[in-house]
Amino acid sequence: MKMGIVGLPNVGKSTLFNAITKAGAECANYPFCTIEPNVGIVAVPDERLQKLAEIYNPQKITSAVIEFVDIAGLVKGASNGEGLGNKFLSHIREVDSIVEVVRCFENPNIVHVDGSINPIRDIETINLELIFADIETVQKRIENAKKKLKADKKYQIEIDTFEKIKEALDNGKSARTVKLNEEEQEIVKDAFLLTMKPILYVANISEEQLEKGLDDENVKQVQEYVKQENADVIPLCVKIEEELATLDEKEQKEMLEALGLDESGLDKVIKASYDLLGLMSFLTAGEPEVRAWTIKRGTKAPQAAGKIHSDIERGFIRAEVVSYNDLIREGSINAVKEKGLMRSEGKDYIMQDGDVVLFRFNV
Repeated sequence: MKMGIVGLPNVGKSTLFNAITKAGAECANYPFCTIEPNVGIVAVPDERLQKLAEIYNPQKITSAVIEFVDIAGLVKGASNGEGLGNKFLSHIREVDSIVEVVRCFENPNIVHVDGSINPIRDIETINLELIFADIETVQKRIENAKKKLKADKKYQIEIDTFEKIKEALDNGKSARTVKLNEEEQEIVKDAFLLTMKPILYVANISEEQLEKGLDDENVKQVQEYVKQENADVIPLCVKIEEELATLDEKEQKEMLEALGLDESGLDKVIKASYDLLGLMSFLTAGEPEVRAWTIKRGTKAPQAAGKIHSDIERGFIRAEVVSYNDLIREGSINAVKEKGLMRSEGKDYIMQDGDVVLFRFNV
């Protein structure tokens, strides 16, 4: 699953990417520093793995991962090919969801592409470019469906669905604000609309603004504005996060305590991104390895088994499941079994976040 980090030039998105992935993407004080998207794969923070490792003492611990793509800064006119617009839009089209970085900090030494700090204007600049690109896509789909309508009346629902979306786009609203039923969702899926992608906003603030967090005036503006999309806003000081990323675990903990924070902003972004994609983790545990496996919410046991190996899905017999909380409380798998807390689940079982599972199969 890919998250695309977007924003205007010089808002801190490449710095955020550096901090998330520690990949050292070039970061300079001028637009279009990032042309080809940098890609980094990061572990999803999950304290459950360490707790399981204390029980099993495994040779290896493997976290779930998520992929972040640093996409070059968008500018006004991108949808018409301004700057490097076409390339940027194609990169956004390839990701599953979007992290939009919004500049909420003042710094005279870092040039703003529009000359002043105005988070709502910045959000509108980016979102309108994505909307313009979607209008073009939707218009083409409507025209194509109308051509086919005479031969097959089933295309009427496609026309109606895209007309509904176009109305929202024409009013400056994203496609994700349009309520669609299951059939309509299936129709629009292969249109790969940019504004249909789930979105998370990161309000990049200064160290001085950190204490206020969500109560900072600029952050509150962003929060209020994105309510229409039911989107989350995470305030973080990207510069501090980049510094934290260079420290070892002990030093990170000390710095977070000094700043009065429970966890890093990056951990919040990564967890929120995981949730945004509708993902969750089930766990496997033993002496060789303790591991988190990524699945979509609503996945059934055989398909979850297939994440480990296709043979396990093909020969699925049952899943032996215990909840993470029960296992940690009892302290061992034997204690769990003695208390009757291990369940045997069949093919229709819907996996739950934090299930610790052993799959039984026969090929």
